[in-house]
Formats: sequence, C-alpha cells, structure tokens
Amino acid sequence: MKEVEPLSARDTQRLTEKLQSLSPGDRHTVEDFVDFLCSRAEEQPLTSGAARASEPALVAVWSNPDDAEYDRL
Repeated sequence: MKEVEPLSARDTQRLTEKLQSLSPGDRHTVEDFVDFLCSRAEEQPLTSGAARASEPALVAVWSNPDDAEYDRL
C-alpha cells in the first residue's frame, strides 16, 4: 500500500464533526465506502501483478494480423 500523509489535527476535527452530523445509516455508508477504498488500494498491486504475469500468455492473442487492424484505429 502506498504511503500517505497523516491527517492534520484540523482535518481530523473537521472530518469528525462531519461524521457526527450524519445519521447512523449514513455513517455506516461512509464506513463501508472507506473500507472499499482501503481494500481497493490493498488489491491494486495484486491486480497489476496479475496483469503483467498474463501478458506473455496473451501476446499470441494480441499480436496477430486481424488485431493489427484495430491497433491502427
């Protein structure tokens, strides 16, 4: 996961105040969204690695005369 800058005390206070102003259901929605963002960031290196690992196997599919016509578009 990439390194991120910590929140300032002011940013933390502002976010806390905003969260406290939400209904419990909306707070749950925000928490779910934050969980989604965190999991996406954790999975990004795995997804990129899988794509790179599959490139050699797909070269024959991508590199053919019929596909070359689409490359020129």
